Amino acid sequence: MSKKISRIRRSKKTRSRIRIQKVDRLMIHKTPKHIYAYLVDKDDRVITSVSSQSKDIREKAKYTGNCETAAEVGKLFSIKAQELGIKKIAFDRSGFKYHGRVLALANAAREAGMEF
Repeated sequence: MSKKISRIRRSKKTRSRIRIQKVDRLMIHKTPKHIYAYLVDKDDRVITSVSSQSKDIREKAKYTGNCETAAEVGKLFSIKAQELGIKKIAFDRSGFKYHGRVLALANAAREAGMEF
């Protein structure tokens, strides 16, 4: 089984569990150079998004594919979600393993006030 197929299989399992809960979710996607965070509601519509390509983050970071940038994305995501009145969400890691940039984004979002 290839890495991509394994990741997609893991993501399907996670998303099916989140859909049963009927809560908003923080969905992430990562590439070697960038990381993206989306706030998705119960009906699978994107409410807001933040990425390492955002102007605020690009100006601060030298390189966008590292843990420091992922932490900045997590903080900015948390601020945007709280402005919309959303504090409790489910974390959808899209099948990516929970370490490195994924872990940094999640911890930064929790430290900035999100609950998941």
